[in-house]
Amino acid sequence: MRVRVKLFAAAKQLAGQVVVQVELPESATVADLRRQLAVRFPALRHWVPHLLFAVDHRYATDDVSLAPDAEIAGFPPVSGG
Repeated sequence: MRVRVKLFAAAKQLAGQVVVQVELPESATVADLRRQLAVRFPALRHWVPHLLFAVDHRYATDDVSLAPDAEIAGFPPVSGG
């Protein structure tokens, strides 16, 4: 299946795209997405373990299953004061 992932902040800059399409197996999870993003976008490899993902407007852990029509967003961690 092919999923679309909207990237934000540094993740977007390193990938060079706002929205990326990633090919995954039918039973893919967020963990599978992480692995594939690191392979497809080597510049993101350092960030991928730290990205926060939201699937259909809810933060998602690595065990969350993905659907082809899911709305997926990837956010790098932020800090502030």
